[in-house]
Amino acid sequence: MMPITPAELRRLTLAGAVAIVVLIAYWTLWFTARGAVASDDSGAYVDFENAFPVADAWLGVCVLLAVRAVRAGRPTGLLWLLAGGGAGVYLFCMDALYDLQHGTYVSGVGGLIELGINLLTLVLSVWFLRWAWTRREALLRTPG
Repeated sequence: MMPITPAELRRLTLAGAVAIVVLIAYWTLWFTARGAVASDDSGAYVDFENAFPVADAWLGVCVLLAVRAVRAGRPTGLLWLLAGGGAGVYLFCMDALYDLQHGTYVSGVGGLIELGINLLTLVLSVWFLRWAWTRREALLRTPG
């Protein structure tokens, strides 16, 4: 079992920061300048998007707690990485299916933003899951 290196911790911290910054930026824009990120203005679309803030907040909390736990050498880092990665994959699946069913990705700039967010969610979520699983022994090792 190899210990987690400082370079790996930096990569994890950077990935976590990207995830949290994107979440905060998206929801800030959604509630203050919706036109910057919305791909549609229909009631159904707005209702759909308005169902995500709590789930996205959970994802952000998982990522934040994961990074903090791993950096502190706490075994709970594995739990939070797996919870956050799983939450992200689930959110990607829900969002992508809606977008595919409603032609969101081909609806102009908003659709491209949505596609980018969906792909980033999937890539980061799978990365967190893989990172955690391949380092599970090191993550579960208790200090001392």
